[in-house]
Amino acid sequence: ELECDALCKDNTLHRVLRNVNSQLLVVRPDLNVAAFENVTDQEMQSGKGMHFSIHYYKTTTPLAGLPVAFSVQVENKSYYMCCEKERGEMIVRFKEGKVPKEIPGESNIIFFKTTFTSCCSQAFKFEYSMERGMFLAFEEEGYLRKLILKKLPKDEVDETTKMSLCKFGKNENHNL
Repeated sequence: ELECDALCKDNTLHRVLRNVNSQLLVVRPDLNVAAFENVTDQEMQSGKGMHFSIHYYKTTTPLAGLPVAFSVQVENKSYYMCCEKERGEMIVRFKEGKVPKEIPGESNIIFFKTTFTSCCSQAFKFEYSMERGMFLAFEEEGYLRKLILKKLPKDEVDETTKMSLCKFGKNENHNL
């Protein structure tokens, strides 16, 4: 009985993603943008575009972290995060649809979750599975802190890639 090198969905956590500035990641599919924003408790309760499902996958091959995929509900529609090459650069997109239960090979929706640093076990970084050294990060663009993929040299610590996964509810600890 040989197992194929497929990724199989294991479990799902429901979280909000916070950056180093304690801002929440908010997806706005109508504007084709995902950015970290200051959010009030009331806005967080409504959860429009900020309550993520983090889908964990089992794998038979040892990889550089836990394979995960992200999805989010916005106005009764489900969107998944993926990466696409556009004009020579990698872009983070949210497309309407569901995350698959099994992924037979490489996939543009998988990221490897690892702890941000060895002394910071409550914060994480997410490396794109199809391009090693590319991490989810944020970049200042005008007043926006836009979600991007960022190339990092090996073992470089970059605060723009630091994210925490928080339960959504009142009376949370908002510190990273």
